[in-house]
Amino acid sequence: LYCDDSTVCGEMKILLLLLTLLGSQAYVLPHLPYEYDALEPYISREIMELHHTKHHAAYAKTLNSALAEAPRLSHRSLLFVLNHLAEVPEKIRQTVRNSAGGCYNHELFWKMMSPAQGELEGPLADEIRKGFTSLENFQNEFTEAALKVFGSGWAWLVLEKGDGLKIITTPNQDTPASNKTTALLGVDVWEHAYYLQYKNDRAAYLEKWWKVVNWAFVEERYEAATHDHDEHDEL
Repeated sequence: LYCDDSTVCGEMKILLLLLTLLGSQAYVLPHLPYEYDALEPYISREIMELHHTKHHAAYAKTLNSALAEAPRLSHRSLLFVLNHLAEVPEKIRQTVRNSAGGCYNHELFWKMMSPAQGELEGPLADEIRKGFTSLENFQNEFTEAALKVFGSGWAWLVLEKGDGLKIITTPNQDTPASNKTTALLGVDVWEHAYYLQYKNDRAAYLEKWWKVVNWAFVEERYEAATHDHDEHDEL
């Protein structure tokens, strides 16, 4: 690197270093689409900050470390990696499955919540009524599924091609993306998602969580899935 101005030269070297460091990472922790306190009083600032900067960040760090041993996959999307786990070296496969799933699930989770309390309407609302009788009954069934998750995991509303809407659960950081379904709505029922505020009362957490569901985002995912939109580059 050559330049006449020492100040400019120094800035260029710093820029090149930053680009090199960024280029070496497969996954960069995303910012939340709102402030940490935006979901209060339903989900506290303390929980959101801890959840994002410690737990999600830990998955990102572990994923980057593991994929250093699989450079061919290090810059592919999370969804690509999750759907091609057989191509991951066996000695790091489980680590990649856990950490990539954790990153993918949390990216969705942050977007599936919003301080703007909208209403579900449109084609997805119609399909939910067809499949679950009513929106209220759907919420009750979804909550029941989330309450029954043993230990740590997730509850999801998914769309399976040719099989319609389903409520499913996944353990740990397993994700519907691994089964080539489209996750429309998901709730994290690991204790770190609620314990600081709700202790061991998962039911109370779920009751308040419904207050911050981002139905507009859920509807967008449904419309994209029903129009065969390829999600592989989104996350």
